[in-house]
Amino acid sequence: MDLNVLPPDLFTARVPKAVQDLVPHVVDGPDGAVWSLAGNTLGPSGRRGKGLVDSNDPGYRPGRPLDRLADMDRDGIYCHVVYGPPLGFPIPDLEVRAACMRAYNDWAADFNAVSPDRLVVLALLPSHAPEAARVELARCAELGHRGAILELLVSDEPAFEDAWEGFWATANELALPISFHLGKGMHSIAAKPGSWRLPAAVAVSPLQLDEMLTGMIFSGILERYPNVRIVLGEAGLGWVPYLLERLDHEHEKYRDLVTDFVLPMTPRDYFRRQVFLTYEEDNLGIELLPHIGATNVLWASDYPHGDSTWPHSLEAIASSGLGRLDDASRELILWKNAAALYRITGTTN
Repeated sequence: MDLNVLPPDLFTARVPKAVQDLVPHVVDGPDGAVWSLAGNTLGPSGRRGKGLVDSNDPGYRPGRPLDRLADMDRDGIYCHVVYGPPLGFPIPDLEVRAACMRAYNDWAADFNAVSPDRLVVLALLPSHAPEAARVELARCAELGHRGAILELLVSDEPAFEDAWEGFWATANELALPISFHLGKGMHSIAAKPGSWRLPAAVAVSPLQLDEMLTGMIFSGILERYPNVRIVLGEAGLGWVPYLLERLDHEHEKYRDLVTDFVLPMTPRDYFRRQVFLTYEEDNLGIELLPHIGATNVLWASDYPHGDSTWPHSLEAIASSGLGRLDDASRELILWKNAAALYRITGTTN
């Protein structure tokens, strides 16, 4: 759900009056409507941006429930679990940013209500402060949201540090899956359109999730909160078996030297129990599936981005490594895992 497809008045109509002048709004640009903040252009509004799929009506199709459902039908997809803008909202003022996230979450709840079993837009959590994230998670659960996204590297303390204990206690109580999406973590390669830096950054960005995965396991968060489910969005698969093997090795090697917290189970055990990976095209990862587990993998189409398999997802699945899996594994990855994780009930048809 990229910024360009969001309703032009999403923020101005839903945030408190005190910050209405401080939120992104739509203005006329030289090539059409654009989102603007403090005089800076954030991106197009109401039209297809670069890297998005073509459509007969490129305006707000992904951001209009009925149009999105029509595109899903065309693609042979029953349900979409929808991530928000990959890098969130580029708003420097963190409190204003949090207000915009609350507005987005309210709008997303209305969006989902159009077809509750087919539309699952995930809530966005203000991740600059653990308590702000905890309060919004609880509010979103009351709104009916079935999952939420915690941003990477926004808080001064990573989500596996002690300050986040209260957040994870609430997530455990609510049993809502928490996603971390790729997009941050690189320190020496920065994406730059038209440069070699763009494919380089895209190639290594999934691997930046390694520290979050490792921290969530070794810190004991997953041990203390067994109802917590972690989803690594667009993580890919192929790099994970190596990391899991190394985590198990170092756990065994250092367990007698660790004095603050020692895992009762192996890291791989926690991964198998509580961690999920979404991927799009990763034939090597499918070959390595025995080292990951079919119960931990979720297929994605990446609609409506330019590298999406829409509107040919069924053909893409059949011609990929996924199409050569046994029926049981393929069903888990295509729908059973997601249906269980997000409480989607209509997929048996």
